[in-house]
Amino acid sequence: MSTTATAGTTTLTDKQQRILQFLREKGQMKTYFKSRLIGEELGMTAKEVGANMTAIADGEFDVDVEKWGYSSSTTWKVTV
Repeated sequence: MSTTATAGTTTLTDKQQRILQFLREKGQMKTYFKSRLIGEELGMTAKEVGANMTAIADGEFDVDVEKWGYSSSTTWKVTV
């Protein structure tokens, strides 16, 4: 099932939409996120988060996402 994101014209899946909403909320207080920790919060694996973050990073949204590091889980730099 696909839904259209509120910012930008990219269509996101339900998982991608959930990750984007998580980043919007938590990105106000924090800048760096590990895939495994996002996954724990949202009931996904780190691999699922990493695979879905690419669509968010490549899309035009009110959240900027950049792959930042790889130690013990991919780290993402998020700017809201």
